[in-house]
Amino acid sequence: MKPLHLIHNAAPDPKNAPSLKDVVAKVVRRYLQDLGECSASDLHSVLLAEVEPALLQEVMAHCRGNQSRAADVLGLNRATLRKKLQQYQITPQ
Repeated sequence: MKPLHLIHNAAPDPKNAPSLKDVVAKVVRRYLQDLGECSASDLHSVLLAEVEPALLQEVMAHCRGNQSRAADVLGLNRATLRKKLQQYQITPQ
């Protein structure tokens, strides 16, 4: 599978954009550092609750509200996508 790369204003050349994996690793590392001596619990659920709604919103916007196309892009079936949109109270445009 080809790695995804984020394209943003700070990296005009997409070849130099950091991979999604690297960006997530950096953010998680920072989150854990910020916790310091505090213990982290249920990090997986915390990360999903933060990342999944943003992912769904961005893909839905990219697909102009077309749930079938968005489900294909995400690798989900349409019913699962609809369930997740309801779960996060995301209204398709």
